[in-house]
Amino acid sequence: MNTGTDAGAEAGRVAGTEAGTGDVVKVLVADDEAMIRAGVRAILSADPGIEVVAEAADGREAVEAVRAHRPDVALLDIRMPRMDGLAACEEIRRTAPGTAVAVLTTFSEDAYISRALGGGATGFLLKSGDPYELMTGVRAVADGGAYLSPKVARHVIAELGGERLTRGAAARARIAGLTTREREVLALLGEGLSNAGIGRRLHLVEGTVKGYVSAVLDHLEVGNRVQAAIVAYEAGLTAGAPTGP
Repeated sequence: MNTGTDAGAEAGRVAGTEAGTGDVVKVLVADDEAMIRAGVRAILSADPGIEVVAEAADGREAVEAVRAHRPDVALLDIRMPRMDGLAACEEIRRTAPGTAVAVLTTFSEDAYISRALGGGATGFLLKSGDPYELMTGVRAVADGGAYLSPKVARHVIAELGGERLTRGAAARARIAGLTTREREVLALLGEGLSNAGIGRRLHLVEGTVKGYVSAVLDHLEVGNRVQAAIVAYEAGLTAGAPTGP
């Protein structure tokens, strides 16, 4: 998964994989503190490929702003009045599936991480992170990938080891950090396609597909395509359960 560690190298791998090419990423910022919203806007505005199109002071305003502006990413604080960020995340993912959700908070407790991932968030960032991490995380989730700050990643790993996350949330955590192309390959593995079939679908030569499949298996730490397909299914990348290799 992408954890933001090793300076910007690993973060840049996710942000740089087909991310936001030629398109401006539209962002909603939701936080009950006006100073935090202004600071986040200033940081994101330093990237010419990111535009803050709306702000919200609570979860309910955030849901309404997403409906009105249809941003690519909703960046939500957790503790907000009227509706907290976790409830807003679930509502946004239900009513506006085209908007990715990233949580930006000071809290990294297990319960928050588990509920955020279970509610459909694909980014979990801490306010104590550096500006580059914030921009990288926004671009990663906008591109259909995922981003976890280093401290959050350590919590997720501990959760996975203790088997306390739901299977779906656990699977989404496992695929965090795959590139957009790797996620596409994993989704097609979940449909039971062969390397040749994946190549035809993605317009890639079979040798290239083989390399992607190997990288996916290594990242997920699974021994075969069937196990990878199960992860794809549990993560919601495929509509039905895998039926074979």
